[in-house]
Amino acid sequence: MKTLFFASLILYAAALPIQLIGVLTKKERVTKAAWIPYLLGFAAHLAYFVWRGLVAQRLPLASQFEFACGLALCIPVVLLLARNRTDLNWIAAAGMAATALIQGYASLQRMEINELMPALRSFWFTFHIGAAALSYSIFLVAACVAARYVLQHRKGEAEDSLRMRQLEFLSFRLTALGYLLLTAVIVIGAVWAEAAWSAYWTWDPKEVWALITWIIYTVYFHQRLSRQRSGLWLSWYVILAVPAFLFTFAGVNKLIPGLHSYG
Repeated sequence: MKTLFFASLILYAAALPIQLIGVLTKKERVTKAAWIPYLLGFAAHLAYFVWRGLVAQRLPLASQFEFACGLALCIPVVLLLARNRTDLNWIAAAGMAATALIQGYASLQRMEINELMPALRSFWFTFHIGAAALSYSIFLVAACVAARYVLQHRKGEAEDSLRMRQLEFLSFRLTALGYLLLTAVIVIGAVWAEAAWSAYWTWDPKEVWALITWIIYTVYFHQRLSRQRSGLWLSWYVILAVPAFLFTFAGVNKLIPGLHSYG
C-alpha cells in the first residue's frame, strides 16, 4: 500500500517541472505531456486512498496524515473541473506544486492506521471531514487562479480585459464554493459537537481558527459583492487568506492542543 502512496508523490513531483518547462517555452505539447505523470499520480493516489479506507473500514481522514493525503487528492479533481474554464497552464503549474507539497507533507506524518476515537464514530464524520478537505483544496486552487491574475496584471494586462475578468470570476466562484463547504463544515461540526460533548461550541482551538478563517472569507465576499475593491486587490486577498486555513489544517494540531488534536 505504501508503494502506491510514494509512487503518487514521485509522479506528482515529476509532473511539475514538465509543466513549468511547457509554460515557460509556451509549448502546448509539453504542458499536455505533464498531465500524463500527474494523472498517473492521481490514479495511484486514489487507489491508495481507497485501499486504506477498505483496510481501516472508514473514510481515511481521521489523522493528520490521512487528512493531508485526502486534501492532496482533492486538488487534481478541482483542477480537472476548472480545466476548461480559462487558460490553465500557469494555474495547473501552481496546482501541481501544491499537490506535491501537501503530499510531501503527508509523507512526513505518522502513517499507521488507528482505530477511531469514540467521539469520531459518528454519522457526521464523513460529511464534516470530507467537506473540510474539499473546501481547503478549492481555496488552494482559487488562490492559484488569483496568483495568475496578479502575474497578468504585473505584465500590464488591463483589468477590464476579457481574460482578466474570467480569471477574477473563476477565483470568485471557486472561493464561493469553498466558503459554502466551510460553512457546512462549521455547522455540521456544531451539531456533531453537541452530540459528542453536549455543547454546540466549546471554543476549542480548531473551532476558533475555523471561525477565523470563515470570517476572513466573509470579509472577502463583502468587499467583492459591494464592488468596493479592484480585481487586483481581491486576488491578493484570496492569496493572503491561504495561511488562515493552512494554519487551521496543520498549525493548530502542532501548536495548540485541543479536542481536535487527533485531527
